[in-house]
Amino acid sequence: MKSMSRMGIWRASTIVPDVLLAAGLIGLDVVARLVPHAPNFTPLAASALFAAAVFRVRILSFAVPLIAMALSDSILGFYDWRVMAVVYAAIALPAGMALCAGRSPSPIALLCLAVSSSVVFFVSTNFAVWAFDTMYTHDFAGLSTCYVAALPFFQNTLSGDLFWMCVLFGGHRLVRVLLATARRAAPSGAAA
Repeated sequence: MKSMSRMGIWRASTIVPDVLLAAGLIGLDVVARLVPHAPNFTPLAASALFAAAVFRVRILSFAVPLIAMALSDSILGFYDWRVMAVVYAAIALPAGMALCAGRSPSPIALLCLAVSSSVVFFVSTNFAVWAFDTMYTHDFAGLSTCYVAALPFFQNTLSGDLFWMCVLFGGHRLVRVLLATARRAAPSGAAA
């Protein structure tokens, strides 16, 4: 019986911080999509990378961008389901890529993951717009026009992913250092 209660405590102590952090990340993502901003300059991919790198229950990292997209799209409006499916998959992909990179990826690995995420998002979502929308002709010229027209969005996506990755991982590191410093400075509680 005792081991059952310990197991329950362990599970709760493992998932609660992840759920609280996930709620914070989702809130950040939703607010960032709703307030005026440069198109595609949002923390969605960076929060997915961050969640996959720091959550103990790492599968929750997929929920962060997907829930944030669903909540913000419910306010901003939904669009062609086929394009939406590609967008949602591309926005969740950074979590999967970070899971494959393992725990505590190096700064270089994080940089590669962020850039790769931006490129995959650009290529896949603009291909979906070309394939499923009538805005562009369905030939090589139309596909080329679609990608050229989307280049300013790619610049914002890449800049946003890198900026928010630095904010999230840098902020996490800063909090860890400050907490470690505070623990060392706190009296031990044992009298000498």
